[in-house]
Amino acid sequence: MDLPQLIASGGGVGYAPRAPGTFGSVLGLIIGGILLYFGHGPLLVGIVLVSAGGVWAIMQIGGGDDAGWIVVDEIAGQMIAMLALPYFTVAGAVLAFALFRLFDITKLGPVGVLDRRHDAWGVMGDDWVAGLFAFFCVFVILFLFPGRH
Repeated sequence: MDLPQLIASGGGVGYAPRAPGTFGSVLGLIIGGILLYFGHGPLLVGIVLVSAGGVWAIMQIGGGDDAGWIVVDEIAGQMIAMLALPYFTVAGAVLAFALFRLFDITKLGPVGVLDRRHDAWGVMGDDWVAGLFAFFCVFVILFLFPGRH
């Protein structure tokens, strides 16, 4: 496995026999949780690095289609959703995970539009937007129900 494949597959997580996108999201949850422990700044830097690495790796592979084993996009999107959490909690992580997967799987609105682009920006972009949708939902839920995360 070369470096672009290693990055695009999330260190090989994308080769899980079933639900590779879910496994990629779990990896994003773990990485995001570790970075969030140190603050939102490190999490944001992590998102930028994973995203830049993802775009680069997908371009190197010639990825016009979002092959199932490419999960770097789910890792980045899941980390974006976690930015709404004031700090890491299991309940907050489960909420961010569930909402991100909902938007990633259903491909509503602009998520679907980006998903139909057949280039690295589309592969990464649909998950960035799904992560932003999840971010806003988590933010609103935590605003409406403070202290319940």
